Amino acid sequence: MTHRPEPSPVRRRTLLRGAAVGGAAAVAAPLLRLPAARAAGIDSGSYRIRYDNGARQTILGLGFEIQSDSIASGNKGLPDLVSGVPFDLTPGERTRFYRQILKVRADRGFRYCRLALGLYHRGLDATGKHLVDRYPGQTELLAEMVREAGIEGIAAEYWSPAPGWKSNNSFVKGGTLASFDPAFLDRLGDAMVADLDHLAARGVPVVMWGLQNEPDVSTDYSSCTYDAAQYLAAFKAVAPKIRAKYPNVMIHADSQHGWNGPRGRAVLADPQALSCVDAWTFHRIGSDSNQQITEDFTSGAAGKLVFNNEFEYLRPTSPFDRTLNTAQSIMNWMTFQNSPTWFWLHALKPTTNSESQGYSLGFWRPPSDTDFGHHPNIKPGHWDVNPENWNAVAGFVRYLPWDSVRHHVEEPVHEDGTPYRDHRIMAWRTPEGKQVFAITNRSATTPFTYTVDTGTAAAFQGHRFGPAVHNRTLSTVNGPTLALTVPPLSIEFWVRAS
Repeated sequence: MTHRPEPSPVRRRTLLRGAAVGGAAAVAAPLLRLPAARAAGIDSGSYRIRYDNGARQTILGLGFEIQSDSIASGNKGLPDLVSGVPFDLTPGERTRFYRQILKVRADRGFRYCRLALGLYHRGLDATGKHLVDRYPGQTELLAEMVREAGIEGIAAEYWSPAPGWKSNNSFVKGGTLASFDPAFLDRLGDAMVADLDHLAARGVPVVMWGLQNEPDVSTDYSSCTYDAAQYLAAFKAVAPKIRAKYPNVMIHADSQHGWNGPRGRAVLADPQALSCVDAWTFHRIGSDSNQQITEDFTSGAAGKLVFNNEFEYLRPTSPFDRTLNTAQSIMNWMTFQNSPTWFWLHALKPTTNSESQGYSLGFWRPPSDTDFGHHPNIKPGHWDVNPENWNAVAGFVRYLPWDSVRHHVEEPVHEDGTPYRDHRIMAWRTPEGKQVFAITNRSATTPFTYTVDTGTAAAFQGHRFGPAVHNRTLSTVNGPTLALTVPPLSIEFWVRAS
């Protein structure tokens, strides 16, 4: 694949704001309506991709989180154990991790890496007010990962400020800031800028910043709570300092309920604070992908972008197939909410942690884990994929390159005007102009036939994913109209072949 110059971060922030306005038309665009007789037992549908004049938002690329330090099983505290990735992996396994999970393509894969400050990067200086490496070389290893995997940079976000700033002098059990006096918040802002300086000086570029992950949640692991007035005061003090030192960083709020919670609404009501917001971030953890069809995440966004920056499953079991639901979450955030990105929680989780099955794209075995009664195929310092989660995300990392432009699809709807929920479609052009679309069948029992008008006589090559299927190559078919029967519990990517 040929490279094109990347947009500068300043231009990208302008581009993002424009994408939010332009993409809003996608929600209101008319859909094709099928006769009511088809609504009861759906096994097929007709679709028209508007590659001619249906351009919507620019999709920047996907994100993931990295666990570069330890957390107790079940999220029950912060152990002294030094354990994380890439640290625990052997040199060969680091390279394989970078290439087979994070990069995937020859040029790049994931664009953003979310880093939990005060949790997975929680070393402290002598004052207890600045975050530094907890073990030698921690940040340099992150820099290696960013460089070798072709990641643009880190989405830095606090799970807790350094304890020296907190009311309970601790990373854990919530607490809030020790003071909200202006002079105190001014010094806090300087310290948070210095935390980013620590990363940047060691080769870790920072491209996003958030004040606090889930600011109304107190946990046994790193957390800090703010009510609406406290969040607004801290944000107004710190965000302008972040913007001044790192003008190209995307600043987001509130990393839980976006604009639609009390903290977000406090920011919305304050013009000074709102001027620092580039995007609203939501957590809809493991939720049914239908939520992005039925609920409103955009009307109160004040022209800012919206996206989900954490998705995982709190339990391995769910009322729907995880693989298909996750794929449709990505598609529906982008199709119905015009999101420019989407984040999975963890690239890898340790074999020792009970939450790993629902949280991870893969598992690694820390050297300290000598219990081979579980994950017996994974040697210490090695990793393996978690297929149900990885197969849901992998196709988008591979076939949705950075800066692809989504195109509108005219699609069938039920008699009440709502779109099909188990059969989703999303189309885009890559930066080089190649046409691609993804289709799903979330039914567990019934195949579904898509009749897709691509508007071109060109051939398309298919690639299938599913709970136990990874990138299976399908036969090439010729346009302009493609008849594609998708098996139950399958995701397919169709890429123009000529």
